[in-house]
Amino acid sequence: MRRFAMVLVALLMVGGGTAVADVDPAVVAMLREWSLTSPSPSRVVICHGFGCAFRTEIALTSGDHSQMAAIMASGAASAQAERAAIGRTEAWFERRIAPITGTAMRVARAGPLIGLAGSRGQFDCIDTTNNTNSLLLVLDQLKLLRHHTIAAPVSRFLFTETSELWTVDPWTHKGSEVPDIWPLAKWKAGD
Repeated sequence: MRRFAMVLVALLMVGGGTAVADVDPAVVAMLREWSLTSPSPSRVVICHGFGCAFRTEIALTSGDHSQMAAIMASGAASAQAERAAIGRTEAWFERRIAPITGTAMRVARAGPLIGLAGSRGQFDCIDTTNNTNSLLLVLDQLKLLRHHTIAAPVSRFLFTETSELWTVDPWTHKGSEVPDIWPLAKWKAGD
């Protein structure tokens, strides 16, 4: 018998940065669906343990803002460079939160089929999507996204044809590794 899992991912759309009020409402709706408050440059709630079973509030400091700005500055030249910088920022952010959330040993593709469901130190796709959306919203609020806007999260089972949408998928990597950042069509095609 073949089993399927819904895999969610955060999305970026090529286009100039927007005001927070212009963020796709579905991004904020997903956070609300999981009873998460919208992140701010001063704090973010991190989901872990599968389906946001555990929530850890992380205070973000001016030093964190400086670190994010420094990494994102390396992506100022183009949309492609910005996607690479977003990936490096995601990896830095996972290292930053790991000592507080207990996720330093998080594995790639954690899911109930490999016996990690409910483990405080792991992320499933729901956790990584909420966390990545939260990070992207903070980057947007800090005006660090110049070439992309944040789009609604999607699952692999949603069909969309466009080359303008890009996925940010840290679920496919161990903690603190640079996530996959692919065109949506490539991501939907699977591994």
